[in-house]
Order: sequence, then C-alpha cells, then structure tokens
Amino acid sequence: MTSQEHRLTDAYLVGLTLTEALKADQSLCTALRTLEGPFDSLNDGYPEWHPAPHSFEGMVRLLLYRELTGESYRSLAQYPELAVVFDLEKIPDESVLSRTWRNRFDEATREFVTTAAHYVIKEVHDRDISAPEVRPKAEIVDDEQEAADPVEDNSFSQEEIIQTTRLARDHAFGHFDSGRASNASYEDTQFFELQTFMGMVHCGTAQGATRFQYRHGEEYSPHGDTHLRAVKQFDPEELVNGFNETTDRLLSVIASEASFRRPVTAAIDITTIPYYGEVEGMPMVSGTKDRDGRAFKFATLSIIGRNIPLLLAVEPVRESSEWDENPSNQIHRTVRRLVQRAEEHVPIETVLCDREFDSIRVFQTLSNLDVNYLIPKRVSRSERDVLEQMDKDNQEVAVESASVHVESGSHPMRLLYVPSTSGEGTAVFATNLRVGPDEAEAFCQRYSRRWQIESEYKSIKGDFLAKTSSKDYRVRLFYFVFAVLLYNIWRLTDFLLKADVDNEMDYAPVLTAGECVELVASSLIPHD
Repeated sequence: MTSQEHRLTDAYLVGLTLTEALKADQSLCTALRTLEGPFDSLNDGYPEWHPAPHSFEGMVRLLLYRELTGESYRSLAQYPELAVVFDLEKIPDESVLSRTWRNRFDEATREFVTTAAHYVIKEVHDRDISAPEVRPKAEIVDDEQEAADPVEDNSFSQEEIIQTTRLARDHAFGHFDSGRASNASYEDTQFFELQTFMGMVHCGTAQGATRFQYRHGEEYSPHGDTHLRAVKQFDPEELVNGFNETTDRLLSVIASEASFRRPVTAAIDITTIPYYGEVEGMPMVSGTKDRDGRAFKFATLSIIGRNIPLLLAVEPVRESSEWDENPSNQIHRTVRRLVQRAEEHVPIETVLCDREFDSIRVFQTLSNLDVNYLIPKRVSRSERDVLEQMDKDNQEVAVESASVHVESGSHPMRLLYVPSTSGEGTAVFATNLRVGPDEAEAFCQRYSRRWQIESEYKSIKGDFLAKTSSKDYRVRLFYFVFAVLLYNIWRLTDFLLKADVDNEMDYAPVLTAGECVELVASSLIPHD
C-alpha cells in the first residue's frame, strides 16, 4: 500500500470514528476533542524552529471542524470558546487560518481533512444522524453526483422557497408596534426591512441605510438616524412581549405536524454581545469571564434534540457590577421566567443548563415548575470526597442521593458521577430524576445535545445580527431580539419546506441562513 493509500485509509478511519461518536449522540465538538486520530502520519509543513504558536494537531482538528460545519475563517475567529475545545491558546485570525491551510498543510494533509469530513457529512445525512452542526450534503457533492442522487427529486423551486419565506414572515412581524403616530413618514415594516438588510450584510446603521437607499431608492427607506430613533420607540418589555406572541404564531403553524415532537428537551444558556465603550452609567453592561471583558448579556431558552431548533424565550440579563447599583443577579428568577414563557407554547420535559446555573435555587425553581433538569455541578469538597472514594474502589460510575432545601421548597435529587466525555476524569451532574448507576452514563450523554445552542448563537450573531456601537440598551435589545426572530424564521421556513416531502424529516437545513435573510428582505419589499 502506498503512502497516499495509507493516508486515505486513515482519513476514512477518522471519518468512521467521528460518525460513530455522532451516532452515540455526542456533539461534534466533543467527538473532535476526544478523537484519537492518526495525526502523526501527517506532515507539519512548518519546521521545528518556526515560531507558529498553534499546535499542528490542534489546527488539524480545528480545520476538520471548519470543513464539517462549512464555517468561514472569519466566523471561526469570532468564537474564542472553540480554543478550549481544540486545545489551542486562542482561535487564530483569518490570515493565520488561511496560511495554515495553504502553507502549513501540504496537499496530503488537505486531502486527509476533506476526505474525512466529507465522509462524515454524507453519512450524517444518508443515515439521518442527529448532528445539527454538520453542513448540508449538497454543499460538498458535485453537480454530477447531485443529478444522480434520487433524493434531489424532491428539491424545491425558488418560487416555493420564496412563498414559504413570505408565509413565515407573515407570522412574525405583525406583533411589534413602535407606538409611533399613524401619519409617520415610514411604517414599522420599513424599519424591519432595513434591519433585515443590515443583518444580512452584517453592517451598521449608517452604512446599511445608505446601501439600502441606493438599492431601493432614497424615498423608500429611512435614513440611519431615523431608523435609530424609531428603534428606541420600542419599549423593552413590549419588545419581549411581541417576541412571545410571534413565537406562539410561529409554533401554531407547525402545531399539526407529526414530526414536531412534544414534550420537548430545552436548553437554557446566556450569550454575550461584546461592548467596548465606557461603562459608567451603563447598568445593562456586565463583566465577562475575561477579567477585562464587558458585554451585554441575554438569556435564552431553545428547543434542542430531535426537533425543529427554535428559540422560544429571550430574557435580558441585568447583573450587579462595580459601575452600577444593580442588585445581585437572581439567576433562578431568570430561569423561571424563561420556562414559564416557553411553556405557554409547548410542554417541557427536560431542561439542560451549563455549569453557570449550578445553584440550589435553580434546582428548586425547576422542580417547582415540574420539569426535569440535568446540570453539571461544580466540584466542591463533598463531591471531591466521593471522587476520591470512587478512585479507591476503582469505580467509573456512582450515584449519590441528596436533597435541596430552600425557602421556596424542597425536593430529592441525585448527583451522577460519570466518565467525562473529554476522556479525562469524571464529570458530576445534578438531576431530579431517579437515575440508577446502570443508566447514569447513558442518561448524561443527553447533555451533549446542549452543544446545539452554541451553533444557534453562532448563526444568530454571524448571520442575522446587525452591527451597532450604540450605548442605548433599547437599540441593543432590539437588534438581538430581531436577529433571533430572523433565525426562527429561517428554521420555520426550512421546516415548512420539508413538511410536504414524503421522507423522514431531515434536520439539516435545505435553505442556508444567508439565503433566508435575503429572501425575507426581498419579500418585505412591496411589488410594483
């Protein structure tokens, strides 16, 4: 066997290993992080003395992720949290990623990455494996393969896509009212249209308004300062209420679809929008994990798992900081509001949260709401004692009974000690379900589905969120809520397009986010 044949065999073995991990309900990031690939057979194009700060293997894993997801170099650079996943000091910028692919990776390494990734993409879609991060199969097959693929017989015409996008749009924007006078120069819909365009081209208000006027005429579209003044008319509470009403309308469209599963598994998380200005007098700006970082924060609840991925609830996060007089953030109250709003639309079976929500008040709040939870625990002294005993007894899995007692009530819970999906050490989870040692590890694997919310945030911020440097929180909230709406419209449109196809539902989108944004913007423009 030649060296090239060896490399291709290794690539297919990597693809097979990743596919099996995804079939076992691991997230793509977890599968790549724990992958024991034959990377030593690949050649690092940089000599040992080269000052490249990033490990060769880490870059191979990162660029495998890029090929699997279809992310651009630019979007990879926007998500520094991926550095931890791939054991890099930081995510390199666009120029470094490009040079790595062109110069550091030789032809054989590039072929290794694409072969492994394309094998996984085809397997995911051909075998209907739940892996929402993986890019559509159509993006990697050539025209000849597409023509020979019988699945393509059910492709959608441009007119079908446009009609369905308009249907989704018609259910989305009617519940938002700025309260401006009825004789105002521009209707609210025209501001929504401009906001969509700004999200589509990923630009700021002044530039977006100028470009949009050039495209559609100066008389048709408002100026940038007019747009900002209109946005500030949307009361934050009314904006969130409008989002809730719109969510109800969107879900009513798919209420009769059998492929929409109830009750749902939901993920709660907090995302950040960086802020770089002065913080004095900015009560809605919070600190971040980076000691010097500042950001606006938004909590969301999303449907995840084997369902249409939608964000059901948005909640602004207001934290106490050294530059304001805010009370301490009561995270359990945020959780309660999110779940209560979401349950107006669908019943929730299980909620997955990250370690930031490790709080007995959060546990009790979820118990009081009669929903199950699975939340990773911070390791304190009592958990450390259990881990030491497990090590002495040579145990891989343990279940400890515990109970929560707070002023709002009490309930029994369990602490699950299971092997970490990273392959290192033991992870500890809290749950209010009766889970025994024999089923604990399989039950905790459900937590890997929470990675879907990271993919959602990337799409919202990368595909739908317009740029702004405004210090006004009303503007920041409007921009974020509107970006979430566009994301939901994209997902609803994709669901509706597939609902009439007589095949099992495929959850990889047939319509890209960028295509959907452009169609929404164009369908808002009245016909001559």
